[in-house]
Amino acid sequence: MQALASLPIAAEDPVIRPRLITDLLDHAVATWPERTAIDFLGRTWTYGAIGTLVAQAARGLQDQGLKPGDRFGLCLPNCPYFVVLYFAALKVGAIVVQFNPLYTEQELDHQIRDSGTRMIAVPDIGAIHDKVEKVAKGTTIERIVVCGMADMLPTIQALGFTFLKRKDHAHIADRQLNLPLRTLLANRAAPTSVARQPDDVAVLQYTGGTTGVPKGAMLTHANLTANSAQMLLHVGGMPPHQERTLGVLPMFHVFALTTVLNFSIEIGAEMVLLPRFNMTQMLRTMKRKPPTQFFGVPTIYAAVNALPDAQVPDLSKVRACISGGAPLPHEIRDTFERRTGARVVEGYGLSEASPIIACNPLDGLIKADSCGPRFPATVLEIRDPVAPDHLMPTGERGEVCARGPQIMKGYWGKPADTEAVFVDGALRTGDIGYLDADGYLFLVDRIKDVILCGGYNVYPRMIEDAAYQHPAVKEAIAIAIPDAYRGQSPKLFVALHEGQHLDVAELRHFLEARLNKIELPKEYEFRDSLPKTMIGKLSKKELVAEEKAKHA
Repeated sequence: MQALASLPIAAEDPVIRPRLITDLLDHAVATWPERTAIDFLGRTWTYGAIGTLVAQAARGLQDQGLKPGDRFGLCLPNCPYFVVLYFAALKVGAIVVQFNPLYTEQELDHQIRDSGTRMIAVPDIGAIHDKVEKVAKGTTIERIVVCGMADMLPTIQALGFTFLKRKDHAHIADRQLNLPLRTLLANRAAPTSVARQPDDVAVLQYTGGTTGVPKGAMLTHANLTANSAQMLLHVGGMPPHQERTLGVLPMFHVFALTTVLNFSIEIGAEMVLLPRFNMTQMLRTMKRKPPTQFFGVPTIYAAVNALPDAQVPDLSKVRACISGGAPLPHEIRDTFERRTGARVVEGYGLSEASPIIACNPLDGLIKADSCGPRFPATVLEIRDPVAPDHLMPTGERGEVCARGPQIMKGYWGKPADTEAVFVDGALRTGDIGYLDADGYLFLVDRIKDVILCGGYNVYPRMIEDAAYQHPAVKEAIAIAIPDAYRGQSPKLFVALHEGQHLDVAELRHFLEARLNKIELPKEYEFRDSLPKTMIGKLSKKELVAEEKAKHA
């Protein structure tokens, strides 16, 4: 009789105790008040100082009418005020909604309306603030909390931003709608205590799932603190000395939310935050503050590999170096390890799982092309994609499913989608893979059409819908093509209406106003017609096969 591909929770696995996310910060403030919590471009804050700012911000949010269950949006790059407002909103019982600052107006509008976000925090940078203010009118947004960049920067950089980069400043048109963060913080009163439970929804993490329509994964306090606790077990327990985490991955991405933010707070680490990935800035920061924890996506590892020998950083002191967000080719891993001295391990997860469900060990066997064994206290199952009630034998391919304390509560406002993504209580990932005899997970294909661009999910339907807005476009199909730097990039195939004319430059210019930079196709191809199924539906598989043969 063949063994079934299901890895149950082992007897030696500890029980993950449900906690509030704010418990992590409260413990860190009480235990290490004098430790440096955040370094932002050279300016630092202690855990004690962050605790004080969180209390002030929480009181300010309550004074503005934010109540338990209200949705509070974060549309910020990595910065100290992201951390402060994240914990402040959770302290008053609100639900944090994660917004990518690169979102287009259409994407912002959809997510604000779908989540019912009441307040949203943005930096006083025009490229981000101005589009949010434009979209906010007519939606559920009642307040825009404007975070002053100069208030977070070291003195010299603050003066430079204030006086030399005025063209980049936000243009505040509605003074009643906008509220400066410094005004929100101008109090000394303690926030009013509110009743909260670990099973309460803490974060809405938007993901496109199988349909490409963004859905809010409801991650509870217990889900997110569980994944942090699982990280602690995975790395071998509480470190004897303070760790230093390089925060170059954006914390609005769930991988960084858990690893860079929650886990760092859990162990009292110093978070060295960078507002975006810039190689020169990252290398300078690594030299100034050598990290002991580094979490990245394959794009970053590939970029480091491309550096000349004189610029390659020495990362031999890094204790935990984990890649996620997209498959990590073993050639990139081998080159990175050889040149930097760091050992890189690959993990696997998804937004609906807070996100990690499997990861290779920091010390121990790494198998090529595997994303490792199950995470602590996690059950992995391989189920028949056609008949998901049936478990597949070990070594045979099927849909990867997962159980564990990190699995989401469901999709916000979408009970039918929630029911569809669970089978016998297990989360269906939409990915095809198998478990070997040692319990290592291998991913071999994707059920979803999601394109993984440097750790970001790009949804073909969003690209196709944008293309269809052009009057000359009759048919549109977007697929993934290999990209040596980003892992994958979109390619757009289009067929035009008879008698219409359109070239690549015109189409790209048209899409730039409707898609963010990550979503913009890398390649375009015009055809007289696109492949269709027997019943006339557009079919991607022929184009995927063509591109696969072309790049083989």
